[in-house]
Amino acid sequence: MNINKSYDGSDDLPKVIPIFPLSGALLLPRGELPLNIFEPRYLAMIEDVIKGHRVIGLIQPESEVEDAEKSPALQAVGCAGRLTQFAETGDGRYLITLTGIARFRILEEIATVTPYRQCRVDFAPFDSDFTPRQGEDAVDRESVLRTLREFAEANDVPVDWQSVREAPNEALVNALSMMSPYGPREKQALLEAPSLKIRAEVLVAITEFELARGRRDATPLQ
Repeated sequence: MNINKSYDGSDDLPKVIPIFPLSGALLLPRGELPLNIFEPRYLAMIEDVIKGHRVIGLIQPESEVEDAEKSPALQAVGCAGRLTQFAETGDGRYLITLTGIARFRILEEIATVTPYRQCRVDFAPFDSDFTPRQGEDAVDRESVLRTLREFAEANDVPVDWQSVREAPNEALVNALSMMSPYGPREKQALLEAPSLKIRAEVLVAITEFELARGRRDATPLQ
């Protein structure tokens, strides 16, 4: 993760941040998430944060169903990211990358004149997020790798095993969690895991469940 600004704790982050609700998306501390921004309200959000603290809160809506009449309720926990890459496409879109800083809990949504939503948030419950690679030694790396291998073989997914072998446990678990093809509920469970060890266990459990379901679906009826 290449980032110019250091965030050593919750006091280094703004108390009110713009919120980007995105179903099925997952950002984790020190992870990098590329995004294609095209909606006018979020184009305005990007322009505003570039001029300010460059921090955006990525969070999932509670429901996958959009309601044009009102803003969707939000999950209680999201992850703040710093805008670390930005490019204009020439056709009105922005291509950006958010680099994860720390998770937060929403305290309240504030009234605002901006076209995008803003919330007062609390980072304190996730102070451990500010310490890189915390809890790595407790991760069952062999279990993660075994499950990744089984998933790749079952779904014919190419894997750069050299990079996997070289990745530290935090980078490995968080990258696999972010890239995993699972739904919003599973992604939220991975986000809210209280430690890296538990996140790895949740990832393995979800993957094993999906593999077992795939084997059942592939079994011909007798």
